[in-house]
Amino acid sequence: MKAKRLDRDFPPSDDPPAAKRRKDVDSDLHNPHDTAIRLLRLLLQCAEYVATENLQEASSLLLEISEISSPFASSPERVVAYFAQALQARVFSSCLGAYTPLTAQRSLTMAQSQKIFAALQSYNSVSPLIKFSHFTANQVIFEAVEGEDRVHIIDLDVMQGLQWPALFHILASRPRKLRSVRITGFGSSSVLLASTGRRLADFAASLDLPFEFNPVEGKLGDLTELSLSQLGVRSDESVVVHWMQHRLYDVTGSDAGALEALRRIRPRLVTVVEQDLSRGGERSFLGRFVEALHHYSALFDALGEGMEEENAERYTVEEQLFGREIKNVVVGRGERKVERWWEELSRVGFRPVSLRGNPAAQAGLLLGMMPWKGYSLVEDNGTLRLGWKDLSLLTASAWLSPPSP
Repeated sequence: MKAKRLDRDFPPSDDPPAAKRRKDVDSDLHNPHDTAIRLLRLLLQCAEYVATENLQEASSLLLEISEISSPFASSPERVVAYFAQALQARVFSSCLGAYTPLTAQRSLTMAQSQKIFAALQSYNSVSPLIKFSHFTANQVIFEAVEGEDRVHIIDLDVMQGLQWPALFHILASRPRKLRSVRITGFGSSSVLLASTGRRLADFAASLDLPFEFNPVEGKLGDLTELSLSQLGVRSDESVVVHWMQHRLYDVTGSDAGALEALRRIRPRLVTVVEQDLSRGGERSFLGRFVEALHHYSALFDALGEGMEEENAERYTVEEQLFGREIKNVVVGRGERKVERWWEELSRVGFRPVSLRGNPAAQAGLLLGMMPWKGYSLVEDNGTLRLGWKDLSLLTASAWLSPPSP
């Protein structure tokens, strides 16, 4: 059965026989641009075959793509190489019927977590995306807890806690000293959480900031009503929930459970930073694939502006971060997940806090400090969107809990 073609911005494939495709690619090897365009055609044709369960044709195309693409070449060729690997994983799981949804996968191993953390640190040194997430959330949190004596931040994916030292600095500079700063950090490893807690405690002590770290091994959406007591929320605290969504692994567990937990916690503020990328739901595989291809093409392109092709750190970032996310997007079977958390929070009654003013100014200053000028910042109905060459990549938003019934 021949696959139905997509309407898309990428050049259409003329779908020649395999031998002719190889000959055409060989003739284009002297022109990297032509090679990249042809690889994109092959990749999209392969995605169409996968969408229609024509796995034999898909496997044939994947073999050709693997012969001519490389994760060490130009940015477009690197993108194709990682998407081809993800399609291969999807074909393999289709043949075995053994796909495990992201939400049901086991926690990361210690080694996997450490590799991801190292890659994130490298990425943070050459890209504003992580800094944008941290600075924007920190500024709105600082303004929300002004005048409060006790602050409790619940970080739904604390990782190494890289965001919080900057917030500690501005909290410690307040004329009125805080009596207590607590961070409840969610994570998959008690060992890594303990290490994060020690680092944050040492930094807070250097600022003479009273600090307490509360580790929670698990995910907010999977906590029962009884286990919500693990969060240790106190009536005299100003509670903030910070939520950084990504596709490296599932952060929150059950979406419905996470929303219910937020209702019960009733935080003073919720800060959300999420990728402008579908999380499944009603969208078709082909729709999600093309959207993800645009999204990650922009990320590879932006990273290529700051790092040479042969840079080892660039390969690490692409393999450990982009490649892992691409696989989770492509192999995923569209399990029902909230598409956009800022839309969902609005739907269930949370009230938006505008990020105009200081948060937007901070984000603008951050971009002005970067040596690459392809990044864009847009204010949209109180949210902030960070993009690359006009394609939105991240959306930051902030929310107040619904009014008491």
